[in-house]
Amino acid sequence: MKLKVSVIGTGYLGATHAACMSSLGFEVIGVDVDAAKIELLSASKVPFYEPDLEDLLQKEIASGRLTFTTDFNAIADVDVHFICVGTPQKADSLAADLKYVDAALDAVAAICKPGALVVGKSTVPVGTAARLRERLLKINPGADLAWNPEFLREGFAVEDTLRPNRLVVGVTSDAAEAKLKEIYASNLAENTPWVRADLPTSELVKVAANSFLATKISFINAMAEVCEAAGGDVTVLAKAIGYDPRIGNRFLQAGIGFGGGCLPKDIRAFMARAGELGADQALEFLREIDSINLRARQRVIELVRRDLSDNLAGKKIAVLGAAFKPDSDDVRDSPALDIAAQIAAAGATVTIHDPKAIAPARKRFPALGFSEDIEGALEGADLVLHLTEWKIYRELDPAKMAKLVANPIMIDGRNALDREAWIAAGWKFRALGRAN
Repeated sequence: MKLKVSVIGTGYLGATHAACMSSLGFEVIGVDVDAAKIELLSASKVPFYEPDLEDLLQKEIASGRLTFTTDFNAIADVDVHFICVGTPQKADSLAADLKYVDAALDAVAAICKPGALVVGKSTVPVGTAARLRERLLKINPGADLAWNPEFLREGFAVEDTLRPNRLVVGVTSDAAEAKLKEIYASNLAENTPWVRADLPTSELVKVAANSFLATKISFINAMAEVCEAAGGDVTVLAKAIGYDPRIGNRFLQAGIGFGGGCLPKDIRAFMARAGELGADQALEFLREIDSINLRARQRVIELVRRDLSDNLAGKKIAVLGAAFKPDSDDVRDSPALDIAAQIAAAGATVTIHDPKAIAPARKRFPALGFSEDIEGALEGADLVLHLTEWKIYRELDPAKMAKLVANPIMIDGRNALDREAWIAAGWKFRALGRAN
Protein backbone atom coordinates (compact mmCIF):
# COMPACT_ATOMS: atom_id res chain seq x y z
CA MET A 1 0.00 0.00 0.00
CA LYS A 2 1.38 3.42 -1.00
CA LEU A 3 2.37 5.94 1.62
CA LYS A 4 0.00 8.81 2.32
CA VAL A 5 1.54 12.24 1.82
CA SER A 6 0.77 15.75 3.01
CA VAL A 7 2.23 19.02 1.73
CA ILE A 8 2.27 21.93 4.15
CA GLY A 9 2.20 25.22 2.29
CA THR A 10 0.62 25.45 -1.15
CA GLY A 11 2.56 28.25 -2.78
CA TYR A 12 4.80 27.79 -5.80
CA LEU A 13 6.80 24.92 -4.30
CA GLY A 14 3.99 23.25 -2.38
CA ALA A 15 1.33 23.26 -5.08
CA THR A 16 3.79 21.85 -7.59
CA HIS A 17 5.06 19.17 -5.21
CA ALA A 18 1.55 18.13 -4.23
CA ALA A 19 0.35 17.71 -7.81
CA CYS A 20 3.49 15.84 -8.83
CA MET A 21 3.38 13.45 -5.85
CA SER A 22 -0.23 12.71 -6.69
CA SER A 23 0.73 11.98 -10.31
CA LEU A 24 3.13 9.34 -8.97
CA GLY A 25 0.17 7.54 -7.40
CA PHE A 26 0.28 8.82 -3.82
CA GLU A 27 -2.75 10.03 -1.92
CA VAL A 28 -1.86 13.68 -1.23
CA ILE A 29 -3.42 16.31 1.01
CA GLY A 30 -2.27 19.91 0.61
CA VAL A 31 -2.68 22.11 3.68
CA ASP A 32 -2.50 25.89 3.98
CA VAL A 33 -3.80 28.53 6.39
CA ASP A 34 -4.80 30.71 3.42
CA ALA A 35 -8.44 29.75 2.83
CA ALA A 36 -8.68 31.69 -0.44
CA LYS A 37 -5.69 29.83 -1.87
CA ILE A 38 -7.13 26.45 -0.81
CA GLU A 39 -10.47 27.32 -2.40
CA LEU A 40 -8.75 28.22 -5.66
CA LEU A 41 -6.61 25.07 -5.74
CA SER A 42 -9.60 22.90 -4.87
CA ALA A 43 -11.30 24.34 -7.94
CA SER A 44 -8.28 23.19 -10.01
CA LYS A 45 -6.99 26.74 -10.44
CA VAL A 46 -3.35 27.72 -9.86
CA PRO A 47 -2.88 31.20 -8.30
CA PHE A 48 0.31 31.80 -10.33
CA TYR A 49 1.60 30.92 -13.79
CA GLU A 50 3.70 27.79 -14.23
CA PRO A 51 3.66 25.86 -17.54
CA ASP A 52 1.85 22.49 -17.36
CA LEU A 53 0.94 22.79 -13.67
CA GLU A 54 -2.74 23.71 -14.00
CA ASP A 55 -3.41 20.84 -16.41
CA LEU A 56 -1.68 18.44 -14.01
CA LEU A 57 -3.60 19.84 -11.05
CA GLN A 58 -6.93 19.36 -12.82
CA LYS A 59 -6.05 15.79 -13.71
CA GLU A 60 -4.95 14.85 -10.20
CA ILE A 61 -7.93 16.43 -8.44
CA ALA A 62 -10.22 14.60 -10.84
CA SER A 63 -8.42 11.34 -9.97
CA GLY A 64 -9.43 11.73 -6.33
CA ARG A 65 -5.86 11.34 -5.10
CA LEU A 66 -5.26 15.06 -4.52
CA THR A 67 -7.23 17.24 -2.09
CA PHE A 68 -6.64 20.54 -0.31
CA THR A 69 -7.74 21.75 3.11
CA THR A 70 -7.11 24.30 5.86
CA ASP A 71 -7.68 21.65 8.55
CA PHE A 72 -4.47 20.12 9.93
CA ASN A 73 -6.51 17.36 11.60
CA ALA A 74 -7.16 16.01 8.09
CA ILE A 75 -3.51 14.90 7.88
CA ALA A 76 -3.26 13.17 11.24
CA ASP A 77 -2.89 9.70 9.70
CA VAL A 78 -0.43 10.72 6.96
CA ASP A 79 2.91 8.89 6.70
CA VAL A 80 5.13 11.61 5.20
CA HIS A 81 4.64 15.37 5.70
CA PHE A 82 6.50 17.75 3.37
CA ILE A 83 7.05 21.30 4.67
CA CYS A 84 7.04 23.64 1.65
CA VAL A 85 6.40 27.06 3.18
CA GLY A 86 8.21 30.26 2.28
CA THR A 87 11.31 31.66 3.98
CA PRO A 88 11.33 35.33 2.93
CA GLN A 89 14.04 37.81 3.84
CA LYS A 90 13.41 39.65 7.10
CA ALA A 91 12.40 43.27 6.71
CA ASP A 92 15.15 44.53 9.00
CA SER A 93 18.11 42.30 8.06
CA LEU A 94 19.60 39.97 5.43
CA ALA A 95 18.50 36.89 7.39
CA ALA A 96 15.69 34.53 6.45
CA ASP A 97 12.39 34.80 8.31
CA LEU A 98 11.62 31.31 9.65
CA LYS A 99 8.27 32.03 11.30
CA TYR A 100 6.34 30.07 8.65
CA VAL A 101 8.65 27.05 8.92
CA ASP A 102 8.40 27.08 12.70
CA ALA A 103 4.61 27.38 12.59
CA ALA A 104 4.33 24.53 10.08
CA LEU A 105 6.54 22.27 12.20
CA ASP A 106 4.52 22.98 15.35
CA ALA A 107 1.22 22.34 13.57
CA VAL A 108 2.38 19.01 12.15
CA ALA A 109 4.10 17.91 15.36
CA ALA A 110 0.87 18.37 17.29
CA ILE A 111 -1.15 15.96 15.13
CA CYS A 112 1.19 13.53 13.33
CA LYS A 113 1.06 9.84 14.21
CA PRO A 114 3.92 7.75 15.66
CA GLY A 115 6.34 6.74 12.92
CA ALA A 116 5.48 9.71 10.71
CA LEU A 117 8.32 11.43 8.86
CA VAL A 118 8.39 15.21 8.55
CA VAL A 119 10.45 16.31 5.53
CA GLY A 120 11.61 19.89 5.06
CA LYS A 121 11.87 21.16 1.50
CA SER A 122 11.98 24.89 2.24
CA THR A 123 15.30 26.70 1.83
CA VAL A 124 16.56 27.43 5.35
CA PRO A 125 19.75 28.58 7.08
CA VAL A 126 22.06 25.76 8.08
CA GLY A 127 21.25 24.50 11.57
CA THR A 128 17.50 24.93 11.16
CA ALA A 129 16.79 21.26 10.49
CA ALA A 130 18.60 20.08 13.63
CA ARG A 131 16.74 22.67 15.70
CA LEU A 132 13.39 21.65 14.21
CA ARG A 133 14.11 17.95 14.72
CA GLU A 134 14.83 18.55 18.39
CA ARG A 135 11.61 20.55 18.66
CA LEU A 136 9.62 17.83 16.89
CA LEU A 137 10.91 15.05 19.13
CA LYS A 138 10.01 17.02 22.27
CA ILE A 139 6.43 17.43 21.07
CA ASN A 140 6.06 14.06 19.36
CA PRO A 141 8.82 11.54 20.28
CA GLY A 142 7.50 8.94 17.85
CA ALA A 143 8.08 11.09 14.75
CA ASP A 144 11.29 11.95 12.88
CA LEU A 145 12.53 14.74 10.62
CA ALA A 146 14.59 14.75 7.43
CA TRP A 147 15.58 17.45 4.95
CA ASN A 148 15.10 17.16 1.19
CA PRO A 149 15.95 20.48 -0.54
CA GLU A 150 14.19 21.46 -3.75
CA PHE A 151 16.02 22.57 -6.90
CA LEU A 152 13.11 23.81 -9.01
CA ARG A 153 13.50 26.24 -11.87
CA GLU A 154 10.50 28.46 -12.41
CA GLY A 155 9.11 27.65 -15.83
CA PHE A 156 10.26 24.03 -15.50
CA ALA A 157 8.94 23.16 -12.05
CA VAL A 158 6.83 20.15 -13.06
CA GLU A 159 9.67 18.66 -15.09
CA ASP A 160 12.19 19.30 -12.31
CA THR A 161 9.93 17.66 -9.70
CA LEU A 162 9.09 14.57 -11.72
CA ARG A 163 12.55 14.17 -13.28
CA PRO A 164 15.09 15.82 -10.96
CA ASN A 165 18.77 15.82 -11.86
CA ARG A 166 19.59 14.69 -8.31
CA LEU A 167 17.89 13.91 -5.01
CA VAL A 168 19.55 15.08 -1.81
CA VAL A 169 18.27 13.77 1.52
CA GLY A 170 19.49 14.83 4.93
CA VAL A 171 18.66 12.06 7.40
CA THR A 172 19.68 10.81 10.82
CA SER A 173 18.55 7.21 10.39
CA ASP A 174 18.31 4.40 7.84
CA ALA A 175 14.56 4.24 8.48
CA ALA A 176 14.09 7.84 7.35
CA GLU A 177 16.15 7.22 4.22
CA ALA A 178 14.17 4.06 3.45
CA LYS A 179 10.88 5.98 3.63
CA LEU A 180 12.21 8.66 1.28
CA LYS A 181 13.44 6.00 -1.13
CA GLU A 182 9.89 4.64 -1.17
CA ILE A 183 8.60 8.12 -2.00
CA TYR A 184 11.11 8.54 -4.82
CA ALA A 185 11.11 4.94 -6.06
CA SER A 186 10.20 5.94 -9.62
CA ASN A 187 13.16 8.37 -9.79
CA LEU A 188 15.55 5.78 -8.41
CA ALA A 189 14.31 3.31 -11.02
CA GLU A 190 15.42 5.87 -13.63
CA ASN A 191 18.88 6.09 -12.00
CA THR A 192 18.45 9.60 -10.61
CA PRO A 193 21.55 10.32 -8.50
CA TRP A 194 20.81 9.85 -4.79
CA VAL A 195 22.89 11.76 -2.23
CA ARG A 196 22.53 10.86 1.43
CA ALA A 197 23.80 13.61 3.70
CA ASP A 198 23.62 14.78 7.28
CA LEU A 199 21.13 17.52 8.09
CA PRO A 200 23.55 20.49 7.90
CA THR A 201 25.00 19.41 4.55
CA SER A 202 21.56 18.91 3.02
CA GLU A 203 20.66 22.48 3.99
CA LEU A 204 23.93 23.84 2.63
CA VAL A 205 23.57 22.12 -0.76
CA LYS A 206 20.70 24.36 -1.85
CA VAL A 207 22.23 27.68 -0.80
CA ALA A 208 25.63 26.62 -2.16
CA ALA A 209 24.07 25.80 -5.54
CA ASN A 210 22.21 29.11 -5.67
CA SER A 211 25.31 31.02 -4.62
CA PHE A 212 27.35 29.37 -7.37
CA LEU A 213 24.73 30.25 -10.01
CA ALA A 214 24.54 33.83 -8.74
CA THR A 215 28.34 34.03 -8.89
CA LYS A 216 28.41 32.83 -12.49
CA ILE A 217 25.75 35.33 -13.56
CA SER A 218 27.47 38.21 -11.80
CA PHE A 219 30.86 37.16 -13.17
CA ILE A 220 29.72 37.57 -16.77
CA ASN A 221 28.06 40.87 -15.88
CA ALA A 222 31.37 42.03 -14.39
CA MET A 223 33.05 41.01 -17.66
CA ALA A 224 30.41 43.05 -19.48
CA GLU A 225 31.54 46.14 -17.57
CA VAL A 226 35.15 45.48 -18.54
CA CYS A 227 34.17 44.85 -22.18
CA GLU A 228 32.38 48.19 -22.34
CA ALA A 229 35.41 49.97 -20.93
CA ALA A 230 37.80 48.17 -23.30
CA GLY A 231 35.64 48.16 -26.43
CA GLY A 232 35.08 44.39 -26.38
CA ASP A 233 32.00 42.26 -26.94
CA VAL A 234 30.83 40.23 -23.95
CA THR A 235 28.68 37.92 -26.09
CA VAL A 236 31.74 36.74 -28.01
CA LEU A 237 33.75 36.49 -24.80
CA ALA A 238 31.02 34.35 -23.19
CA LYS A 239 30.83 32.10 -26.23
CA ALA A 240 34.58 31.56 -26.21
CA ILE A 241 34.95 30.73 -22.51
CA GLY A 242 31.77 28.65 -22.58
CA TYR A 243 33.46 26.08 -24.83
CA ASP A 244 35.74 25.22 -21.92
CA PRO A 245 34.07 22.14 -20.34
CA ARG A 246 35.26 23.28 -16.93
CA ILE A 247 33.18 26.45 -17.35
CA GLY A 248 30.29 25.60 -19.67
CA ASN A 249 27.99 28.09 -21.40
CA ARG A 250 25.03 28.03 -19.00
CA PHE A 251 24.34 31.26 -17.07
CA LEU A 252 26.87 33.21 -19.14
CA GLN A 253 24.42 35.61 -20.77
CA ALA A 254 25.29 39.14 -19.67
CA GLY A 255 22.41 41.44 -18.89
CA ILE A 256 20.43 43.05 -16.10
CA GLY A 257 21.11 40.22 -13.66
CA PHE A 258 19.13 37.80 -11.55
CA GLY A 259 16.02 38.31 -9.47
CA GLY A 260 13.03 36.31 -8.31
CA GLY A 261 12.08 34.91 -4.96
CA CYS A 262 15.11 32.65 -4.46
CA LEU A 263 18.60 33.71 -5.56
CA PRO A 264 18.69 37.24 -4.10
CA LYS A 265 17.24 36.40 -0.69
CA ASP A 266 19.05 33.05 -0.47
CA ILE A 267 22.53 34.48 -0.93
CA ARG A 268 21.76 37.26 1.56
CA ALA A 269 20.47 34.76 4.12
CA PHE A 270 23.57 32.61 3.49
CA MET A 271 25.80 35.58 4.29
CA ALA A 272 23.80 36.37 7.41
CA ARG A 273 24.01 32.80 8.69
CA ALA A 274 27.74 32.59 7.95
CA GLY A 275 28.18 35.68 10.10
CA GLU A 276 26.27 34.05 12.95
CA LEU A 277 28.56 31.03 12.67
CA GLY A 278 31.71 33.16 12.67
CA ALA A 279 32.47 32.26 9.04
CA ASP A 280 31.46 35.57 7.47
CA GLN A 281 34.83 36.08 5.74
CA ALA A 282 34.30 32.86 3.76
CA LEU A 283 31.28 34.41 2.03
CA GLU A 284 32.46 38.00 1.78
CA PHE A 285 32.63 37.58 -2.01
CA LEU A 286 28.83 37.21 -2.10
CA ARG A 287 28.49 40.86 -1.10
CA GLU A 288 30.24 41.85 -4.32
CA ILE A 289 28.09 39.35 -6.24
CA ASP A 290 24.98 41.08 -4.90
CA SER A 291 26.49 44.50 -5.69
CA ILE A 292 27.39 43.56 -9.29
CA ASN A 293 23.89 42.21 -9.79
CA LEU A 294 22.20 45.40 -8.60
CA ARG A 295 24.69 47.58 -10.50
CA ALA A 296 23.63 46.01 -13.80
CA ARG A 297 20.20 47.57 -13.35
CA GLN A 298 21.71 51.02 -12.89
CA ARG A 299 23.85 50.60 -15.98
CA VAL A 300 20.71 50.13 -18.10
CA ILE A 301 19.27 53.33 -16.68
CA GLU A 302 22.54 55.09 -17.54
CA LEU A 303 22.15 53.91 -21.16
CA VAL A 304 18.62 55.32 -21.22
CA ARG A 305 19.85 58.70 -20.03
CA ARG A 306 22.72 58.63 -22.54
CA ASP A 307 20.31 58.12 -25.43
CA LEU A 308 17.56 60.49 -24.27
CA SER A 309 18.49 62.99 -21.59
CA ASP A 310 19.58 63.23 -17.98
CA ASN A 311 16.12 64.64 -17.43
CA LEU A 312 13.63 61.89 -18.31
CA ALA A 313 10.53 63.96 -17.55
CA GLY A 314 8.02 63.59 -20.37
CA LYS A 315 9.94 60.83 -22.14
CA LYS A 316 7.90 57.82 -23.18
CA ILE A 317 9.56 54.47 -22.47
CA ALA A 318 8.24 51.07 -23.58
CA VAL A 319 9.30 48.10 -21.46
CA LEU A 320 9.13 44.56 -22.81
CA GLY A 321 8.93 42.25 -19.82
CA ALA A 322 7.97 42.50 -16.15
CA ALA A 323 8.63 38.99 -14.82
CA PHE A 324 12.09 38.22 -13.48
CA LYS A 325 12.43 35.47 -16.11
CA PRO A 326 10.40 34.09 -19.04
CA ASP A 327 7.75 31.37 -18.56
CA SER A 328 6.82 32.84 -15.19
CA ASP A 329 4.58 35.56 -13.76
CA ASP A 330 6.87 36.03 -10.76
CA VAL A 331 7.79 39.69 -10.24
CA ARG A 332 9.50 39.29 -6.86
CA ASP A 333 12.74 41.29 -6.99
CA SER A 334 12.36 41.46 -10.76
CA PRO A 335 15.19 43.47 -12.37
CA ALA A 336 12.83 44.41 -15.21
CA LEU A 337 10.17 45.83 -12.92
CA ASP A 338 12.76 47.55 -10.72
CA ILE A 339 14.26 49.33 -13.74
CA ALA A 340 10.82 50.33 -15.00
CA ALA A 341 9.86 51.75 -11.61
CA GLN A 342 13.10 53.72 -11.28
CA ILE A 343 12.68 55.24 -14.74
CA ALA A 344 9.09 56.18 -13.93
CA ALA A 345 10.25 57.74 -10.65
CA ALA A 346 12.66 59.87 -12.70
CA GLY A 347 9.68 61.37 -14.56
CA ALA A 348 9.32 59.17 -17.65
CA THR A 349 6.01 57.74 -18.81
CA VAL A 350 6.49 53.98 -18.73
CA THR A 351 4.30 51.40 -20.43
CA ILE A 352 5.01 47.73 -19.73
CA HIS A 353 4.05 44.62 -21.66
CA ASP A 354 4.44 41.04 -20.42
CA PRO A 355 2.67 37.88 -21.63
CA LYS A 356 1.86 36.64 -18.10
CA ALA A 357 3.00 39.06 -15.41
CA ILE A 358 0.90 42.20 -15.96
CA ALA A 359 -1.52 41.46 -13.11
CA PRO A 360 1.13 40.85 -10.40
CA ALA A 361 3.25 43.72 -11.74
CA ARG A 362 0.28 46.11 -11.62
CA LYS A 363 -0.47 44.96 -8.07
CA ARG A 364 3.09 45.77 -7.01
CA PHE A 365 3.39 49.07 -8.95
CA PRO A 366 -0.13 50.34 -9.70
CA ALA A 367 1.15 53.75 -10.82
CA LEU A 368 3.03 52.29 -13.80
CA GLY A 369 1.43 51.97 -17.22
CA PHE A 370 0.61 48.58 -18.71
CA SER A 371 -0.48 47.30 -22.10
CA GLU A 372 -2.02 43.94 -22.93
CA ASP A 373 -0.47 44.04 -26.41
CA ILE A 374 3.04 44.81 -27.58
CA GLU A 375 1.95 47.36 -30.17
CA GLY A 376 0.14 49.38 -27.50
CA ALA A 377 3.26 49.48 -25.37
CA LEU A 378 5.49 50.62 -28.26
CA GLU A 379 3.13 53.23 -29.74
CA GLY A 380 4.94 56.59 -29.76
CA ALA A 381 7.80 55.41 -27.56
CA ASP A 382 11.02 57.42 -27.42
CA LEU A 383 12.96 54.30 -26.42
CA VAL A 384 12.28 50.58 -25.96
CA LEU A 385 13.75 48.39 -23.23
CA HIS A 386 13.87 44.61 -23.66
CA LEU A 387 14.13 43.31 -20.09
CA THR A 388 12.65 39.78 -19.96
CA GLU A 389 13.68 37.32 -22.67
CA TRP A 390 10.28 35.94 -23.63
CA LYS A 391 10.27 34.08 -26.94
CA ILE A 392 7.64 36.42 -28.42
CA TYR A 393 10.06 39.36 -28.11
CA ARG A 394 12.80 37.49 -29.94
CA GLU A 395 10.31 36.83 -32.75
CA LEU A 396 9.27 40.48 -33.24
CA ASP A 397 9.65 42.05 -36.69
CA PRO A 398 12.04 45.01 -36.15
CA ALA A 399 10.86 46.80 -39.29
CA LYS A 400 7.22 46.57 -38.23
CA MET A 401 8.04 47.72 -34.70
CA ALA A 402 10.01 50.71 -36.05
CA LYS A 403 6.79 52.11 -37.55
CA LEU A 404 5.16 52.24 -34.13
CA VAL A 405 7.74 54.18 -32.14
CA ALA A 406 8.66 57.85 -32.15
CA ASN A 407 12.36 57.02 -32.02
CA PRO A 408 13.71 53.57 -32.97
CA ILE A 409 16.06 53.07 -30.03
CA MET A 410 16.32 49.58 -28.50
CA ILE A 411 18.25 48.72 -25.34
CA ASP A 412 18.49 44.94 -25.07
CA GLY A 413 18.90 44.29 -21.37
CA ARG A 414 19.20 40.54 -21.91
CA ASN A 415 21.50 40.31 -24.96
CA ALA A 416 18.89 38.03 -26.49
CA LEU A 417 17.68 39.88 -29.60
CA ASP A 418 19.18 39.62 -33.10
CA ARG A 419 21.27 42.77 -33.02
CA GLU A 420 22.06 42.83 -36.75
CA ALA A 421 18.39 42.46 -37.70
CA TRP A 422 17.33 45.38 -35.53
CA ILE A 423 20.14 47.61 -36.79
CA ALA A 424 19.30 46.67 -40.40
CA ALA A 425 15.72 47.78 -39.75
CA GLY A 426 16.95 51.25 -38.74
CA TRP A 427 17.14 50.87 -34.98
CA LYS A 428 19.83 52.31 -32.75
CA PHE A 429 20.70 49.22 -30.75
CA ARG A 430 22.43 49.09 -27.39
CA ALA A 431 23.22 46.24 -25.01
CA LEU A 432 25.32 45.74 -21.90
CA GLY A 433 28.87 44.60 -22.55
CA ARG A 434 28.92 45.46 -26.25
CA ALA A 435 30.16 48.42 -28.26
CA ASN A 436 27.46 51.07 -27.95
